[in-house]
Amino acid sequence: MAPDLIRDSTFGALVNYLSHGRLLPYADQRPDYVVPSRYLKQGGASSPSSSLSRTSTLAGDAVGHTLVADDLAKQCTATCRQLNKTQDSTRERAARPASPDSPTDGVTLVDGVGVCKELKPVGESAGDLEKQEGKPSLQNPSDYPFLVTFDSPDDPDRPQNWSFAKKLFVGGLICLLTFTVYVGSAIYTSSIPGLMDEYGVSKVTATSGLTLFVAAYGIGPMILTPMQELPGWGRNPVYIVGLALFVLFQIPPIAGDNIAVVLVFRFLAGFFGSPALATGGASMADIMPPHLIATSIGAWSIGAVSGPLLGPVLSGFAAMNLNWRWGFIELLILGGVSLAIFLVLLPETLESTILVRRAERLRKLTGNELLKTQTELDGEADESVVSLVSQNIARAFRLSADPALFVAHAYITVVYIILYVWFESFYLTYNEEYHFNLGVGTLPYLTFMVTAALAAPFYVLYQLYHINPRFARDPTMPPEVFLELGLLASPFVPISLFIFGWTAQAHVHWIWPTIGAALYLPGLYLTFQSILTYVSLSYPAHAGAALAGNDFWRSVIASVFPLFGERFFRTLGLGGGSSLLAGVSILMIPCLWLIKKNGARLRARSPFAQA
Repeated sequence: MAPDLIRDSTFGALVNYLSHGRLLPYADQRPDYVVPSRYLKQGGASSPSSSLSRTSTLAGDAVGHTLVADDLAKQCTATCRQLNKTQDSTRERAARPASPDSPTDGVTLVDGVGVCKELKPVGESAGDLEKQEGKPSLQNPSDYPFLVTFDSPDDPDRPQNWSFAKKLFVGGLICLLTFTVYVGSAIYTSSIPGLMDEYGVSKVTATSGLTLFVAAYGIGPMILTPMQELPGWGRNPVYIVGLALFVLFQIPPIAGDNIAVVLVFRFLAGFFGSPALATGGASMADIMPPHLIATSIGAWSIGAVSGPLLGPVLSGFAAMNLNWRWGFIELLILGGVSLAIFLVLLPETLESTILVRRAERLRKLTGNELLKTQTELDGEADESVVSLVSQNIARAFRLSADPALFVAHAYITVVYIILYVWFESFYLTYNEEYHFNLGVGTLPYLTFMVTAALAAPFYVLYQLYHINPRFARDPTMPPEVFLELGLLASPFVPISLFIFGWTAQAHVHWIWPTIGAALYLPGLYLTFQSILTYVSLSYPAHAGAALAGNDFWRSVIASVFPLFGERFFRTLGLGGGSSLLAGVSILMIPCLWLIKKNGARLRARSPFAQA
């Protein structure tokens, strides 16, 4: 497993490129590789080994052109004849061979390669095929005779065919990547008192470093995530470059001498680290079979949920005993170690990218420039980044207003708003009411991990033994089914807030508000999973844009609320403030029920349902 992981990683790809395939080679770069006959260009195929399949030359051809192998010629002929039956009788066929029984009927030579003339529009010569920016124009690209695909259903280069151990390892790396970035949000909270003291700024100004980071990782996916859908790029370059910048942007706040530097680089770090937060689920879907996607995304989300919850714990004691910069130093160390691991061991998981790179190697090996993948034929590999980003942003905003998704987006946004406002009460509760020091005051966050250890296995078992059997019986099961779990878990949010708010008093033991706080996690985690699954399955063709829009709204809107969270609780009190938040969450539950009941009807009326 290890050699393949290293070969398919960013580091391995660089070594392979610089050594011209001699180091960490792919199967098609090894001396014993036999090029499939369908890929060969007669007389022009170059090979590192005599074992390569050769094709017969056309004797007496003045320009040295040759025909493809007989089986490819026959395949092309059959395709052309089939197309002829459906084409208009006025189509020009002046260049076709005279003999209809010839094995090359319907075949012309393009730079020595046999190509179906009927697979191109009227009025274009055979030589034009390669002049259209390398993209043949086909009536049915899947019939293209030089289509590069995986060699077999069990091709080991296809992520879906990786061993289960390899999938678990790669999934763990994606979880670590997500945790590394997500922990950067709340790890900052322990630095706020030190920033206020050193730079003489207000609590609101110091807290804006949290707001800017959270808002940035809501904005970033709208722009950066579409780049990971480009077959010519893939997921890894954006992951690696984004994380590298995330790590570098921890240095200026450590070395800086004013609050502006801290705030600017907090925003930039959140922005460039954001792809891990939006595309991690897509990476899990790349490697897992369909029936395990919901389960694997649920496991991945543990890293996303754990980051903000463990952040204050990781930095609390260091900020108290050393200085506020240690939160940034810890991010620098964690990010740097993670980056080194991902550079060497994180493989590319996007199938279209893996095939595009295979096609590039095969074109170099055979000299056949007409070897193309499906995405190259469709033009997706050459799609403009600017075009893709603008389309994604426009689609994400349109989907946000879609009635079938609007309530789901609104509900998860409210849950996030409550979370970020409520976290401001922890300092008031444990540091002021119970007089814990800065380090000990962060330890109650660990109770979230206790309930996470219970909620995550419950979610996995729910998917395996309740959802999967239903899906097996009815593959057309509507996505509204996944909201059932959200409705089941949603009462945990107000119950948690009520218990926490009315027990967070000096004369009540600190364990009671801590227990109340711990109950929030099942509500957050399980509703988060159910809503994101519903959103992604409502319009599968636009799942990326729908999820990016969800991330944008919940992050950008919720990011503002920490700025006045402390004043909110000082004005209303811990009990009153928590009760108000609980009441808002209760009012949202019927909305979730309504969308479960009427979602199918609303989706049927949506223009995206036909897309």
